[in-house]
Amino acid sequence: MADSSFDIVSKVDHQEADNALNQARKEVEQRYDFKGTGASIEWSGEQILIKASTEERAAAVLDVFQSKLIKRGISLKSLESGEPEASGKEFRITSSLKDGIAQENAKKISKIIRDEAPRGVKSQIQGDELRVQSKSRDDLQEVIRLLKAADLDVDLQFINYR
Repeated sequence: MADSSFDIVSKVDHQEADNALNQARKEVEQRYDFKGTGASIEWSGEQILIKASTEERAAAVLDVFQSKLIKRGISLKSLESGEPEASGKEFRITSSLKDGIAQENAKKISKIIRDEAPRGVKSQIQGDELRVQSKSRDDLQEVIRLLKAADLDVDLQFINYR
């Protein structure tokens, strides 16, 4: 019998992220407490640039964006935000969306599988994703449950289960 397998990836649906950003932009433009504060949120290449007149306003715009991401099903583990920094008369926050599993996180996940998963489960790192294989589909289900319970700082999806 052939081995069963699945892939562990960390991907962000960029269309949904764009929709969340547009919703946040509309809310910031319409909300009374943001009127006259120069608050804005926009794409700057692959980065997300948040501008406001005060540090608190910039943090509030980031909070609005985070709530829109959650409503659109994007984990906040995928969002990497910096601290508000002064730039002339305004404060800026630069954020980015993390795609793919970093090498160090892939090694952590692989170690968790090696140490805690049932015997006979193999994992291998393939670029920015991991492939997990086993003869038993039940063992693979156990690995998925184990990784969902683990407190990792990366958003994981499980694809290509066969």
